[in-house]
Amino acid sequence: MESGFPVFVVLAVVSILSAIGVVAFKSPVRSALSLVLAFFTLALLYFNLGAQLLGISQIMVYAGAIMVLFLFVIMMLKLGGHDKQPEKTDRRLYVAIPVSIAIAALVLTKFIEPMLHVPVSVIGDEYGTPQAIGPALFTTYVWPFEIASVLLLVGIVGSIMLAKKRF
Repeated sequence: MESGFPVFVVLAVVSILSAIGVVAFKSPVRSALSLVLAFFTLALLYFNLGAQLLGISQIMVYAGAIMVLFLFVIMMLKLGGHDKQPEKTDRRLYVAIPVSIAIAALVLTKFIEPMLHVPVSVIGDEYGTPQAIGPALFTTYVWPFEIASVLLLVGIVGSIMLAKKRF
């Protein structure tokens, strides 16, 4: 075991709990804040694995820009509160919990467990750094990169147009 393994386990547990909080909280604002915590712990996992560029991108793009957009939509639709009436227990919950546990067990046994036996020395020291990703991003993958930036720009302009029609 490596020395970073306990940090990985703590970050993974916090990430899983915050992801559960995203769907478990009744308040959309609390769900959004739980999603922010999930994004930050995922970024810290990337940093722990040595992928600095992915960690920085996770914080800037998702925890920053995407969450501002989500909170903007929540506030624009006035979804801050929740109903005061208690809800009845849904019968689908009795099916969803065992199915969720079965899917988690399948993922653990078929995907995660075999990855524990892969030697770490397969990945080089430069993997995930901006110096390694930059040349490939701006030479080989320049067109997909530019298309993604245009799509983000269209999304921003579209959200502004929707907000102007609403108010």
